[in-house]
Amino acid sequence: MPTESDHAYPDHWEADVVLRDGATARIRPITADDADRLVSFYEKVSDESKYYRFFAPYPHLSPKDVHRFTHHDYVDRVGLAAMAGGEFIATVRYERIDERGRPASEPADEAEVAFLVQDAHQGRGIASAMLEHIAAVARERGIRRFAAEVLPANNKMIKVLRDAGYTQKRSFEDGSVHLTLDLEPTAESLAVQRGREQRAEARSVQRLLAPRAVAVVGAGRAAGGVGRTVLRNILGGGYTGRTYAVNRAFPASQREIDGVPAFRSVGETVAATGEPVDLAVVAVPAERVPEAVTDCGEHGVRGLVVLSAGYAESGEEGRERQRDLVRRARSYGMRVIGPNSFGIISTAESVRLNASLAPEAPAAGRIGLFAQSGAIGIALLSGLHRRGAGLSTFISSGNRADVSGNDFLQYWYEDADTDVALLYLESIGNPRKFTRLARRTAAVKPVVVVKGARHSGSEPPGHAVPVARIPDAAVGALLRQAGVIRVDTVTELVDAGLLLAGQPLPAGPRVAILGNSESLGLLAYDACLAEGLLPMPPLDLTTAATPADFRAALATALADGGCDAVIVTAIPRVGDDGTMETGDGGVLAAALHEAAASAPAKPVAVVHVELGGLADALAAASSTRTGASAAVRPSATTTPTTATTPTAPPTPTPTAAPGAAPGGPVRDTPPGTTPSPRLPEETPAAPTRRIPAYPAAERAVRALSEAVKYARWRRHAAEPGKVPEYDDIDEAGAAARIESRLGAGADPRGLTLPEAEARGLLDSYGIRVWPTLPAPGPDDAVSAAGRLGYPVALKTTAPHLRHRADLGGVRLDLADETQLRQAYGEMTGLLGKPVELRPVVQAMAPRGVDTVVRAVVDPAVGAYLSFGLAGAASELLGDTAHRLVPVTERDAAEQIRSIRAAPLLFGWRGSAPVDTAALEELLLRVSRLVDDHPEVIGISLEPVVVAQRGLSVLGVSVRLAPSGTHTDLGPRRLPSY
Repeated sequence: MPTESDHAYPDHWEADVVLRDGATARIRPITADDADRLVSFYEKVSDESKYYRFFAPYPHLSPKDVHRFTHHDYVDRVGLAAMAGGEFIATVRYERIDERGRPASEPADEAEVAFLVQDAHQGRGIASAMLEHIAAVARERGIRRFAAEVLPANNKMIKVLRDAGYTQKRSFEDGSVHLTLDLEPTAESLAVQRGREQRAEARSVQRLLAPRAVAVVGAGRAAGGVGRTVLRNILGGGYTGRTYAVNRAFPASQREIDGVPAFRSVGETVAATGEPVDLAVVAVPAERVPEAVTDCGEHGVRGLVVLSAGYAESGEEGRERQRDLVRRARSYGMRVIGPNSFGIISTAESVRLNASLAPEAPAAGRIGLFAQSGAIGIALLSGLHRRGAGLSTFISSGNRADVSGNDFLQYWYEDADTDVALLYLESIGNPRKFTRLARRTAAVKPVVVVKGARHSGSEPPGHAVPVARIPDAAVGALLRQAGVIRVDTVTELVDAGLLLAGQPLPAGPRVAILGNSESLGLLAYDACLAEGLLPMPPLDLTTAATPADFRAALATALADGGCDAVIVTAIPRVGDDGTMETGDGGVLAAALHEAAASAPAKPVAVVHVELGGLADALAAASSTRTGASAAVRPSATTTPTTATTPTAPPTPTPTAAPGAAPGGPVRDTPPGTTPSPRLPEETPAAPTRRIPAYPAAERAVRALSEAVKYARWRRHAAEPGKVPEYDDIDEAGAAARIESRLGAGADPRGLTLPEAEARGLLDSYGIRVWPTLPAPGPDDAVSAAGRLGYPVALKTTAPHLRHRADLGGVRLDLADETQLRQAYGEMTGLLGKPVELRPVVQAMAPRGVDTVVRAVVDPAVGAYLSFGLAGAASELLGDTAHRLVPVTERDAAEQIRSIRAAPLLFGWRGSAPVDTAALEELLLRVSRLVDDHPEVIGISLEPVVVAQRGLSVLGVSVRLAPSGTHTDLGPRRLPSY
């Protein structure tokens, strides 16, 4: 009989996951204390499911069975359970197959696996999620294959195993289907996992935004107060579902409030109405929230919007209260927006939900808005409203304890009502996942981000996230690589959102400028040059220009094949009597819309000064054409030659795959990304485009510049390049080296490998580091030089002298023993004793350009690769290029060429060009090493001397640490609390 485990309980295997229906479940290892739960679970399983599990009638578990299934060693025998409401709803178990003849020191690498899911919970994707987690556990324990015996009639389980995407073999033996799954992740298994994750998380958000019934918990009896305000806003917004007021202080005689049914609890609400409550808006003091959450969970509520404050923003006690909130809500399968949230809004005609503190819901539109700050959310709602922009959804995440921007990127990716996603972020909880989702979403619709808390050096209040250690400019570069439009202010966020939501993308940077103000035209021209656009000389229509003159000039500019976008400047017209006519904005707006409607689809922006009603008229004229019920949507793409038919990106249904079906070589694109669909050919557009108006030329041009950059990224995203395979990479050997250094009890902060071990690890990936030999004395230096061959270099390795070649700590081109001894004596006499300097000898590398290659896993950004030239000039100027890992061939080539000092690599002032192809290969190999092994948290290669032919890596430093839970490389899981 199996004995109890000597291994510690593996709490890192615990995970919360989102299921196919949008609810959550907790997966954790089964322990000896779970006997009663297991028996209760088994009694609720149908006889048919029991038969499928044991291949025979098996009505009850014997005490021996219970002991066997609850006692595991967490190595050769592992059981996991999925839990909801504190009870088991599914189990999975593997047991290592004992292979005769195998030495005891070499445990078998195959295990038998079996699942059991309660019938009431089948079809929710539980088995698929558990397969991902049990496979990750098995790989961690050295198991490479699963074997499963399934009865032919058990179609559901066969489908789970077949559709997982793992390489598998299938046979029919002794009346059962025998399946063998290779657990090594493949492009197909990763795509399946990402697709399931997207659909589940999008569904969890959709449940929050489209509830059939809402209960406001904490709606007060007296007017005023947060709960009563939200209740009135829900009613005032025309919510189409059922609304209830809940407050435990209501007397028994209180039957309604503000015209809606009133109850003392959600349980009483469900019992009295016989109808479920999908969403609860919680507006009670923090100390009463646990009671409300339990009430909601026990009566089938699907999600919570917690407006209550007093959580992580208030200190450690509040942080623990926040953890309990999430833990309690997830135990019932509920997702949480907040706490400290401002609320949510959905303008969909079928919902019309304003469950927020905003007194007026925005108009329906094509913009999705996410804000981590209530104050910024208010400002953004107000700014968009003033400028006539409509929203599809608005979310104030507050402390972002559970539902985050990542979840809404999953939702907006396939939401047919959202064309542009705007996000105000103060922290990114899972950087790898955010950049992966942003890259995929940006391939079909723009994602615009403004980042708060960029330079504070501390985490925002209430956000339990690591702090970035890299400059904000580098963070921006990495986001832009993922297709994110990064702006600096909330004003720019609105400016960019208006243009992108209402206008097609420009095919290029060529800008026509026209209007009735010569000065505004010149300001726009200068702004275009400053932003890297290619403006044409401004066309001055003079202050006497009529709306008809504007219409003709705009139509001509849009028809010009050498123009990609148009900026219109407008000031009040001078009438025949010499007076300024400030009230003709409506007429001019109609003329501009008419010209844009009859011309090829190109973006148009208007800069206006003191022209009464123009901005409102432009918004009003377009809103009648582009409301939520419009049949034609603004174009998202253009090509350089023709016009675009306004179309929406593909929008699969919540139960369909999101268009990320695997195909092609394993590493054609970075894992988790979806190539953008090919840009359609343009055709004349219907008059549905909203023309944005700006009070300053610089703001209009900046928004247009962001659209140009995004359009360029979008075209390139269709062909992102490949992450190449190299035949000489020994991934298994590298993994073994890493595992040997990160055994049990490894310091979670990490360790720096000795140089010899670092060289060995890099050698596994085809990266040769020139060896150095220690020289504790002059005789040792001479002996080392004899082994390496002259000429040699003598250098110190003392940390306090690193990067200080100017002090004399590096001596080059030492041709013989005499020069070496002389240099040794001078160095030790000048800088200190050998024991302090730690001198080493190294063979001389061919001359070239000194560069630096680094890879870092930053806690708040994720894994990225850096490149720059060595030396103080590059360090002082910050002339370093960054790329997200994994780096493609295209990324590597662009990274090398993007630094300002790049001409030094390509023959500047007559010098010989160096071998940039070898440098690109080095970048790709380093990227592969970090991407394949998340335990590698830092690599520094300095200097890397790039010669005319080949390169030489002369210095290396490697840091390792146990891989964290947020690498985005393992099975699906929600952020831990």
